[in-house]
Amino acid sequence: MTKTHTLTPEQLQANWMPFTCNRQYKADPRLVVGADRMHFTLSDGRQLLDGIAGLWCCNAGHNRPRIVEAIQKQVATLDYSPAFQMGHPLQFELAERLANMVPGDLNKVFFTNSGSESCETALKMAIAYHNARGEGNRTKLIGREKGYHGVNFGGLSVGGMSANRKMFGNLLNGVDHMRHTHGIEANLFSKGIPEHGVELAEDLVRLCELHDPSTIAAVIVEPLAGSAGVLLPPKGYLERLRQICDQHGILLIFDEVITGFGRMGAPFATEYFGIEPDIICTAKGLANGVIPMGAVIVQDKIYDAFMHGPKDMVEFFHGYTFSGNPMACAAAMGTLDTYEEEGLLTRGAELSDYWQDAAHSLADLSLVKDIRNIGLIAGIELHPTPATPSKRVFTAFLKAYEAGLLIRTTGDTIALSPPLIIEKSQIDFAFSTLREIIKSLD
Repeated sequence: MTKTHTLTPEQLQANWMPFTCNRQYKADPRLVVGADRMHFTLSDGRQLLDGIAGLWCCNAGHNRPRIVEAIQKQVATLDYSPAFQMGHPLQFELAERLANMVPGDLNKVFFTNSGSESCETALKMAIAYHNARGEGNRTKLIGREKGYHGVNFGGLSVGGMSANRKMFGNLLNGVDHMRHTHGIEANLFSKGIPEHGVELAEDLVRLCELHDPSTIAAVIVEPLAGSAGVLLPPKGYLERLRQICDQHGILLIFDEVITGFGRMGAPFATEYFGIEPDIICTAKGLANGVIPMGAVIVQDKIYDAFMHGPKDMVEFFHGYTFSGNPMACAAAMGTLDTYEEEGLLTRGAELSDYWQDAAHSLADLSLVKDIRNIGLIAGIELHPTPATPSKRVFTAFLKAYEAGLLIRTTGDTIALSPPLIIEKSQIDFAFSTLREIIKSLD
């Protein structure tokens, strides 16, 4: 089909696009002009099945009436309210609703505007929490190799994706990393949570011995590492991290920016695994990607540690101009309404077996090195071309686009994470399309 762009080549030049091959893109643009439910509409009129929920964020699909209506009503009522020393009713209602969605003592909510800001906020909270309790020596932060916690300096520092880090110098001091859980030979082609690798959690013991646990403020991990290529925690791994943190008074932070809001077949990975962290970072699916929004949910003990001293003094010197923005809160409330009314937060569990079978149907292809899946997430790792790692999967991305399917690529892995409204026929289309594409790459 002949492409008809709505922008001239000159009009494309001013925009420096994030995480994009800018020169390749601008030579052959892929322009989205509309979206509805499971599909994007392209500038040439074609429909593109959204296989990645935008960027892991449009969990309820696109153009959902509850969200659209909530935003339209809000903009005509209160478009903005100052975030400091002022509040509006919707931010308190949303905070209460979120606190009621997560288990245990996770009852306090701090609003941000993105996953990067949520992770940055959580790290600052952890260090400040220990300082408020008289343990100002706890300043070290522990992340994990192949971890992704956004693109701000704190998140980059605890993150472990080398391509994201290499251009930006030494980053923060006082940070160390546990090993990742990827590439365990015995776990290849596992269905769901893999059996092997719980011993990797003992890396945290090693780091405690190296640094002295009394100097460590927090450990931050993704329950499932999405951006690194759908890396799942081995059975017992997260439980062991929780035990070690409890033993040494270290805060455990779950970065649920991707896993939150139904992606794994439960509202949060916290519930899926039955483990309560001290802090949860969220964003993406909170407002369905419609308006930027994030939230950090913390245990009562963390909030309470700051609530001392004069009552007319700011307790935590941190926040954003758009924290709890009325428009974002309206989008989030409409999103949560949609999740609730359509049962989307658990729909991943209902479709997980069908999704798993479809993903693993690709296992017989010679280029497929591994397949990993859980809930409505799948990672199909391909054998790389020796001289040009990741080139093969980028070619797959371009071919999928031409075939009417949007996929995500990271390293040598194709990642899929569709809106939770996906139908079985659309699952069939996605994986049958990928089968033909991967075969064509051989």
